[in-house]
Amino acid sequence: MEATTGNRILVTGALGQIGTELVEALRARFGIDAVVASDVRDMPDHPVVIGGHYRHLSVIDADAFDAVIVEEGIGLVYHLAALLSVSAEKFPELAERVNVGGLITVLEAARKHSLRVYTPSSIAVFGPDSPNHAPQVTPLNPTTVYGRTKVTGERLARNYWNQYGIDVRGIRYPGLISYKAPAGGGTTDYAVDIFHEALANGHYDCFVRADTRLPMMYMDDAIRATISLMDAPAESLGESRVGYNIAGISFTAAELADAVAARVPDFTCDFKPDVRQEYADSWPDSIDDELARQDWGWRAEYDLDALCDAMIAGLQLSSI
Repeated sequence: MEATTGNRILVTGALGQIGTELVEALRARFGIDAVVASDVRDMPDHPVVIGGHYRHLSVIDADAFDAVIVEEGIGLVYHLAALLSVSAEKFPELAERVNVGGLITVLEAARKHSLRVYTPSSIAVFGPDSPNHAPQVTPLNPTTVYGRTKVTGERLARNYWNQYGIDVRGIRYPGLISYKAPAGGGTTDYAVDIFHEALANGHYDCFVRADTRLPMMYMDDAIRATISLMDAPAESLGESRVGYNIAGISFTAAELADAVAARVPDFTCDFKPDVRQEYADSWPDSIDDELARQDWGWRAEYDLDALCDAMIAGLQLSSI
């Protein structure tokens, strides 16, 4: 290994839904200069770009990635760059290049430069043969392109940990809900879009059935989980270190619509399932996160009421 002396943090996919808030949290904790945000997009007015150091970077360009690691003195990578479920189905070859090839870029850099790596997984790794209350260890037979790339990602991460001793960790994110950044092209985006449409138009056409129940989480919980996992002592983590289940809230689309209607007068919602219903039907209703609780003390804080209150207050404040 060509060990680096760097202790700065690189976040890939930093302009996405998770990256926007993770960069903000990391800069608040470690200082603006300690965090290098990167993405393949040019968005000069984005708060992540305005608020600190930013590098235009493609994770499928291994030479450029390696150069940034050295130039910026990086010691830890939060690798968030990915095509999500809907986009991955439309562009499967690109999804393979970004989601799998991009991860190989990061893991190879970690091997050469002794980096620590966080690389997220997803509930999309589960398939229709998984139990409705998905355990940590179960056959992973996803039906979506995105899910298959995440299964491959977990296997790659585990291999680099076992073969090269790379400290690589990950979480299987449920559907993530936030008002600070647009949703990124995932099947669970309805749980974000509904708040925007309720406040803007008083109505929402939901693209999954009313009875569709999926695991969800408010972004504040997801960011806290991400940083907490990387804070955990390595010896406390077991075989699930590359894809811990974490649970937040599980609700149906109708339950969410009712909760929004209770807070937004005259709000209405129609349910008009499209192809994304097929993806949702292949995923579990809820998640068993006992190992994350046991190994590194994970606990969610937001229930459905707290999530709805936070989303509506945040969107109303940001529109002022």
